[in-house]
Amino acid sequence: MNEKRETSGKQPSGRGADGKASLQFSRVNLAFAAGAFVTITLGFWLLSTGSITLAPILLVLGYVLLVPLAIIV
Repeated sequence: MNEKRETSGKQPSGRGADGKASLQFSRVNLAFAAGAFVTITLGFWLLSTGSITLAPILLVLGYVLLVPLAIIV
């Protein structure tokens, strides 16, 4: 019943040295985060200029789609 698992010395994907889940960001995550930052900044700038159509679309796109993608992917 006491079976030992052989390990290759590598930590499981997404796990830190202590076994807890850790976030590992790559260039894809940074690209989504940069896109979210630009989209949200542009949305607030357009909102300040009086655009009541495009600004909310950009803000929702940034907050609801791009920020979660930057964290999850």
